[in-house]
Amino acid sequence: MATHEFGIMDRAPRPGERYDEYQPEKYRCIAVDDDWVEPVMPELADMDCFWHTLDTLGKGLDYCGINLIPPDSLDKMLHSIEAIPAFDGLKKLLQTAKKEGKYVIHYGL
Repeated sequence: MATHEFGIMDRAPRPGERYDEYQPEKYRCIAVDDDWVEPVMPELADMDCFWHTLDTLGKGLDYCGINLIPPDSLDKMLHSIEAIPAFDGLKKLLQTAKKEGKYVIHYGL
């Protein structure tokens, strides 16, 4: 089963830092089945996030890459998944990150 992994970053990334390594344990990531993520990708297409580094602003999740989701984008993501029970764990993670003003890291497929 293919999964996406999401975790809360302990500190905000800094310009010039790259996140190229798969390290889900470092961010205490939770796994979300791709069968649930793929259908919401169009709704997230206009969400601001960064791809691997703060130096590369992108729109939407890089489906197969590493994304740094800023606190300002968490409402958009929460709104896109709010009515889907399979996202309950991710909703809690996003709400915690939002409350704490932290970035979320996403590891795509």
